[in-house]
Amino acid sequence: MDRDGLRLLVLNPGSSSLKWAVFRGALDEQTGGEEALPSGPPAIAEAVGRILARLDGIDAVGVRVVHGGARLTRSVRVDEAALAEIRRAAELAPLHDPVSIAALAAVGELLPRAPRVAVFDTAFFAELPMAERLYPLPWSWYADWGIRRYGFHGLSHAYCAGRARELLGERARRAIVLHLGSGCSASAIEDGRPLATTMGFTPLDGLAMATRPGTLDPGILLHVLRRSGLGVDALEETLQRGSGLLGLSGVSADAREIARAAADGDERARLALQLFSARARSAVGALAVTLGGVDALVFTAGIGEHDAALRAEICRGLGCLGLELSPSANAAALPDLDVATAGSRGRILVLRTREELQIAREVIRLVG
Repeated sequence: MDRDGLRLLVLNPGSSSLKWAVFRGALDEQTGGEEALPSGPPAIAEAVGRILARLDGIDAVGVRVVHGGARLTRSVRVDEAALAEIRRAAELAPLHDPVSIAALAAVGELLPRAPRVAVFDTAFFAELPMAERLYPLPWSWYADWGIRRYGFHGLSHAYCAGRARELLGERARRAIVLHLGSGCSASAIEDGRPLATTMGFTPLDGLAMATRPGTLDPGILLHVLRRSGLGVDALEETLQRGSGLLGLSGVSADAREIARAAADGDERARLALQLFSARARSAVGALAVTLGGVDALVFTAGIGEHDAALRAEICRGLGCLGLELSPSANAAALPDLDVATAGSRGRILVLRTREELQIAREVIRLVG
């Protein structure tokens, strides 16, 4: 079969839902949707079954996997050896990797003849400069245990950097991408190559998120373990599902609900949004220094694409970097749009991230 005739199924599992799309080999998107996963990994086989029942003639399947560990740094065709490596890395992304593993297993059972491709969120950041890759820890931790900055949301960052170049050309050479959703991360990208990112060894690091705290003083965790009687498992549960916007506001993990509470006078809700914006704004400043300036600031993912108020708060004070937000354009923004003022030296883009398309490109590269 010629490449343009291939029918590719892309599965993008999250912790509570499974997004899917079908592409022709020419990468024209045909159809897509989202299936709820009320019980996480146990529900995945049923969800994959429902999707495949609507489709026929699928020639290959690409599945997003958040963490590939130290050994899987590029997309791979999945066999038992690759699946074993992904299972080894799953403890580093416990909200996501188990769902992806279940999806890969379900595809193997239901479409045994179709090649399966695992596409890793960490792959885009695999070749970060060494000084950005390392932590100031004993060298053996890196050499023997693979403890390094892996970076995540790589599919989104790669797509958005490329899309910014499509829209702006050379005016997007130095780009900062803010992926703001349930998980949040920022990256500095120069000529399509990542120079730095905020997420690290696991998706807990970096910006404040919906239920995850982002960067913390590690002494806090040592103190809690010693003084509270909280066990490691309970601590992990709090860091993964009980912190971030939810933990601070006490209202919700959803920024929209928190904004409503803040408008009604809830002080903790107001503080949660203020902290969220301040962390993102600080990251933009640090990444701009890494790049030596910024030509394009990109907002993407659920919050980045849809929350004009948080975009405005994050951009407050970024005029010193040559980034001037247009209030009217920002308020009316629908992706893909430039929301900077006409006189802004740097452009500010609101882009719809297309992780599924990025996955399909990797499938074509490996099996097309």
